[in-house]
Amino acid sequence: MTVAIIEDHPVVTEGVASWIRSDPGRRVRLVETARDLTGLSAMPRPPVDVIILDLELSGELVTAQIPGLVGAGYRVVAFSGHSDPAIVMETLDYGAHAYVSKEEGREHLVEAVLAAAADRPYVTRSQARAMLADQRPARPALSQQERQALLLWFQGMSKASVGRRMSISENTVRQYISRARAKYAATGRSAASKDALLARAIEDGVIKPDEITPYRSFARAAADRPGLGPPGR
Repeated sequence: MTVAIIEDHPVVTEGVASWIRSDPGRRVRLVETARDLTGLSAMPRPPVDVIILDLELSGELVTAQIPGLVGAGYRVVAFSGHSDPAIVMETLDYGAHAYVSKEEGREHLVEAVLAAAADRPYVTRSQARAMLADQRPARPALSQQERQALLLWFQGMSKASVGRRMSISENTVRQYISRARAKYAATGRSAASKDALLARAIEDGVIKPDEITPYRSFARAAADRPGLGPPGR
């Protein structure tokens, strides 16, 4: 799989590149590096599989740019010196697949990138600490968008169909599902399979068993409502 590094400190970029090169399985190929987000315009299309993004570029946090990257088809792994739980949670809420602090990068970064490329959850220590410390008022275990994506997916819709129904990209649907898995993993209740994730959601009351009905298209549902079928003779 392919990766790009967006980092404004050349010594850090070289360090990350060396971790990628030293991976015994040579599972990651570094395609491009850039010092800011404008450097993405020079990258090949279609996008690389994963972007390793430093959250602070030229002295400014760029967390608010993550939704645009996700919407463009990139999977984002945040790589940052910040450990403030509020920044970690903001980064995840904006759609980053995983959060790796720079102090834990050598141990976790390549594996987090591989997990992101495969749409698998990956939880680092810094990410788990932030999730467990998150005490924002009335914050649910899953956001409304995450819950809606899960519900439609559990009803049998493909991720592409869920995206069309919710007017979001298929990649964003994957992000919602991965983030739900990551939140459960952070609490010690892993949900690696679809069935396990459904079980967790039902256990917590996030989704009710009677909501898991077979998916029916808008057209089929309309045709089955009284008075909306073919006219009689």
